[in-house]
Amino acid sequence: MTNNDSLRSLRYTFDFNDSTMIKIFSLANLEVTREQVSQWLKKEEDPNYVSMNGSELACFLNGLIIKNRGKKDDKIPVPEKWMTNNIILTKLKIALNFKSEDVKAILASANFEMSDHELSALFRKADHKHFRKCQDQLLRAFLKGLQLKFRPESESAE
Repeated sequence: MTNNDSLRSLRYTFDFNDSTMIKIFSLANLEVTREQVSQWLKKEEDPNYVSMNGSELACFLNGLIIKNRGKKDDKIPVPEKWMTNNIILTKLKIALNFKSEDVKAILASANFEMSDHELSALFRKADHKHFRKCQDQLLRAFLKGLQLKFRPESESAE
Protein backbone atom coordinates (compact mmCIF):
# COMPACT_ATOMS: atom_id res chain seq x y z
CA MET A 1 0.00 0.00 0.00
CA THR A 2 1.19 3.49 -0.71
CA ASN A 3 1.13 6.30 1.83
CA ASN A 4 -1.42 8.01 -0.41
CA ASP A 5 -3.69 4.92 -0.27
CA SER A 6 -3.65 5.02 3.52
CA LEU A 7 -4.38 8.75 3.64
CA ARG A 8 -7.20 8.41 1.10
CA SER A 9 -8.78 5.58 3.06
CA LEU A 10 -8.60 7.45 6.38
CA ARG A 11 -10.06 10.61 4.89
CA TYR A 12 -12.99 8.64 3.52
CA THR A 13 -13.51 6.57 6.68
CA PHE A 14 -13.65 9.58 8.99
CA ASP A 15 -15.26 11.89 6.40
CA PHE A 16 -12.59 14.58 6.87
CA ASN A 17 -12.93 17.66 4.69
CA ASP A 18 -9.91 19.58 3.37
CA SER A 19 -9.93 22.03 6.28
CA THR A 20 -9.94 19.21 8.82
CA MET A 21 -7.10 17.46 6.99
CA ILE A 22 -5.02 20.66 7.00
CA LYS A 23 -5.72 21.14 10.71
CA ILE A 24 -4.66 17.56 11.52
CA PHE A 25 -1.36 18.07 9.70
CA SER A 26 -0.82 21.38 11.55
CA LEU A 27 -1.28 19.66 14.93
CA ALA A 28 1.97 17.82 14.13
CA ASN A 29 3.67 21.05 13.00
CA LEU A 30 3.39 20.39 9.27
CA GLU A 31 1.80 23.24 7.37
CA VAL A 32 0.20 21.97 4.17
CA THR A 33 -1.94 23.64 1.55
CA ARG A 34 -5.31 22.59 0.21
CA GLU A 35 -3.58 21.94 -3.12
CA GLN A 36 -1.07 19.53 -1.51
CA VAL A 37 -3.84 17.61 0.22
CA SER A 38 -5.78 17.45 -3.04
CA GLN A 39 -2.74 16.14 -4.94
CA TRP A 40 -2.06 13.46 -2.31
CA LEU A 41 -5.67 12.27 -2.49
CA LYS A 42 -5.77 11.87 -6.27
CA LYS A 43 -5.45 8.47 -7.93
CA GLU A 44 -2.05 7.56 -9.37
CA GLU A 45 -3.38 7.83 -12.94
CA ASP A 46 -4.25 11.51 -12.43
CA PRO A 47 -1.63 13.87 -13.90
CA ASN A 48 -1.84 16.06 -10.75
CA TYR A 49 -1.13 13.12 -8.40
CA VAL A 50 1.81 13.68 -6.03
CA SER A 51 3.32 10.84 -4.03
CA MET A 52 3.26 11.39 -0.28
CA ASN A 53 6.45 10.60 1.60
CA GLY A 54 6.61 8.70 4.87
CA SER A 55 7.38 11.75 6.96
CA GLU A 56 4.25 13.50 5.67
CA LEU A 57 2.05 10.49 6.47
CA ALA A 58 3.72 10.23 9.90
CA CYS A 59 2.79 13.87 10.55
CA PHE A 60 -0.82 13.19 9.60
CA LEU A 61 -1.02 10.16 11.90
CA ASN A 62 0.74 12.05 14.72
CA GLY A 63 -1.76 14.88 14.20
CA LEU A 64 -4.62 12.39 14.36
CA ILE A 65 -3.26 11.08 17.67
CA ILE A 66 -3.03 14.63 19.04
CA LYS A 67 -6.54 15.47 17.74
CA ASN A 68 -8.08 12.41 19.39
CA ARG A 69 -5.98 12.04 22.54
CA GLY A 70 -4.09 15.30 23.09
CA LYS A 71 -0.37 15.91 23.29
CA LYS A 72 1.73 13.58 25.39
CA ASP A 73 3.78 15.63 27.86
CA ASP A 74 2.94 18.69 25.73
CA LYS A 75 5.39 17.44 23.10
CA ILE A 76 4.80 16.85 19.43
CA PRO A 77 6.34 13.55 18.30
CA VAL A 78 9.14 13.63 15.75
CA PRO A 79 7.80 12.10 12.52
CA GLU A 80 9.43 8.99 11.14
CA LYS A 81 11.27 9.44 7.85
CA TRP A 82 9.63 6.37 6.32
CA MET A 83 6.56 4.43 7.24
CA THR A 84 5.92 0.72 7.47
CA ASN A 85 2.54 -0.93 7.70
CA ASN A 86 3.42 -1.84 11.30
CA ILE A 87 4.00 1.82 12.19
CA ILE A 88 0.76 2.87 10.47
CA LEU A 89 -1.19 0.18 12.32
CA THR A 90 0.39 1.14 15.65
CA LYS A 91 -0.32 4.85 15.20
CA LEU A 92 -3.94 4.15 14.26
CA LYS A 93 -4.31 1.89 17.29
CA ILE A 94 -3.03 4.74 19.48
CA ALA A 95 -5.08 7.45 17.75
CA LEU A 96 -8.29 5.46 18.13
CA ASN A 97 -7.44 4.35 21.68
CA PHE A 98 -7.90 0.72 20.66
CA LYS A 99 -6.96 -2.26 22.74
CA SER A 100 -5.91 -5.53 21.11
CA GLU A 101 -9.49 -6.84 21.30
CA ASP A 102 -10.68 -3.78 19.37
CA VAL A 103 -8.10 -4.35 16.64
CA LYS A 104 -9.10 -8.01 16.39
CA ALA A 105 -12.78 -7.03 16.16
CA ILE A 106 -12.06 -4.52 13.39
CA LEU A 107 -10.07 -7.15 11.46
CA ALA A 108 -12.79 -9.77 12.04
CA SER A 109 -15.43 -7.39 10.63
CA ALA A 110 -13.38 -7.40 7.43
CA ASN A 111 -13.16 -11.23 7.49
CA PHE A 112 -9.56 -11.30 8.69
CA GLU A 113 -9.03 -13.47 11.77
CA MET A 114 -5.89 -13.32 13.93
CA SER A 115 -4.78 -14.96 17.13
CA ASP A 116 -3.61 -12.87 20.08
CA HIS A 117 -0.02 -14.02 19.46
CA GLU A 118 -0.12 -13.07 15.78
CA LEU A 119 -1.55 -9.66 16.62
CA SER A 120 0.92 -8.88 19.40
CA ALA A 121 3.80 -9.75 17.04
CA LEU A 122 2.74 -6.84 14.80
CA PHE A 123 3.28 -4.33 17.61
CA ARG A 124 6.72 -5.56 18.68
CA LYS A 125 9.98 -3.80 17.84
CA ALA A 126 11.43 -4.87 14.50
CA ASP A 127 14.47 -6.50 16.12
CA HIS A 128 12.37 -8.64 18.50
CA LYS A 129 12.52 -12.35 17.71
CA HIS A 130 8.71 -12.62 17.55
CA PHE A 131 8.21 -9.49 15.42
CA ARG A 132 5.93 -10.01 12.43
CA LYS A 133 5.81 -7.73 9.43
CA CYS A 134 2.36 -6.27 8.70
CA GLN A 135 1.53 -7.18 5.12
CA ASP A 136 -0.49 -4.95 2.80
CA GLN A 137 -3.41 -7.40 2.94
CA LEU A 138 -3.66 -7.04 6.71
CA LEU A 139 -3.46 -3.23 6.64
CA ARG A 140 -6.09 -3.12 3.88
CA ALA A 141 -8.36 -5.36 5.99
CA PHE A 142 -7.87 -3.10 9.01
CA LEU A 143 -8.67 0.03 7.00
CA LYS A 144 -11.73 -1.69 5.51
CA GLY A 145 -12.84 -2.75 9.01
CA LEU A 146 -12.45 0.85 10.21
CA GLN A 147 -14.66 1.96 7.34
CA LEU A 148 -17.27 -0.64 8.28
CA LYS A 149 -17.21 0.63 11.87
CA PHE A 150 -17.13 4.39 11.27
CA ARG A 151 -19.04 4.59 7.97
CA PRO A 152 -21.37 1.60 8.03
CA GLU A 153 -23.68 3.23 5.48
CA SER A 154 -20.99 3.04 2.79
CA GLU A 155 -20.99 0.03 0.53
CA SER A 156 -17.47 -0.01 -0.89
CA ALA A 157 -14.02 0.85 0.39
CA GLU A 158 -12.57 4.05 -1.00
